Amino acid sequence: MAAHSSLIIFISELRKSIRRLGLSLFLVTLTIFFLSPQMLRYVQEHLAEKLYFFSVAGPFLAHVKMSLFGAVFVLMPWLLTVLWKAMGKPFKVEGKQLFFFVLFTCLLFYAGTMFCYFVTLPFGIKFLLGFGSEELKPVISVGRFVNFVTLFILAFGAIFELPIFMVFMAKVGVCPRSFFERNRRYALLMIAIVAALLTPTPDVVNMLLMGGPLYILYEAGIVILMIMRIK
Repeated sequence: MAAHSSLIIFISELRKSIRRLGLSLFLVTLTIFFLSPQMLRYVQEHLAEKLYFFSVAGPFLAHVKMSLFGAVFVLMPWLLTVLWKAMGKPFKVEGKQLFFFVLFTCLLFYAGTMFCYFVTLPFGIKFLLGFGSEELKPVISVGRFVNFVTLFILAFGAIFELPIFMVFMAKVGVCPRSFFERNRRYALLMIAIVAALLTPTPDVVNMLLMGGPLYILYEAGIVILMIMRIK
């Protein structure tokens, strides 16, 4: 019964901001659309890839996706604030506690996206394209390239928030620290499944590039709980 009422509070709190969020996402996407050619050129130069398109609408749709990604990236602090307010309401997490949860979640999200963009993506793309040869030349669609890059970056931003959500669940009594310590093997299995679902391509290399840091973050969450003496 308590879980049911908490869910109702969470949903009702979330609904208060959903329209404003939707409108803001649309307006920011529209604004960034005019900058999307420069964004795409920068990403393309960073990853050193020549792109092609195979349909008339291909470039336009790629720029729309890039603009939407940019809007989500820019609005993430607000999105996370809304999420944490809704999650914290049933458990009376507010004031300074809420501020710190929002702050560290934002920092971890942007740290994850930067780590992916500057470390994981260049290494992963270089490795995967290394299987090309004189007879086997890569021809990369702009649409698939944008899908791959944006989904991978957002996925890394999301998984880097794992420690803070572990702290939240332990603090409100949903999952104590002993639960995380006792279920490492199941966590490893879940991490493998999540990595398989979130990576844009189903190859083992990309799964390891995501699953490895995710498990390290899981262990980091346990260490943080120990340091903060949250049982």
